[in-house]
Amino acid sequence: QVRLVESGGGLVQLGGSLKLSCTASGFSFSNSVMKWYRQAPGKEREYVALIGAAGVATNYADSVKGRFTISRDNAKNTVYLEMNSLKREDTAVYYCYLQSRGLWGQGTQVTVSS
Repeated sequence: QVRLVESGGGLVQLGGSLKLSCTASGFSFSNSVMKWYRQAPGKEREYVALIGAAGVATNYADSVKGRFTISRDNAKNTVYLEMNSLKREDTAVYYCYLQSRGLWGQGTQVTVSS
């Protein structure tokens, strides 16, 4: 069964840090480009970051560049999103996305509070 399971979300203070994980199963993870998206209340889902299959190529939305870092561990079939200097506008449900199959995880809630 092809599956993506996110974890690591929670409540964090303004300026704080959080690291999300997305564990994959049922497909060749090490050959797959992975992405993170997020959806804030009342807004459309938006792109956050991308990482190539080998973990070398990365890309970020302008809104998170310099604060978020995407990485992966192909031995663990897991992609990560490390988030630093969190802002209120980072509050959202964060999803990982397998582009090749159009597959989404269930999402994990991140709430930034003051």
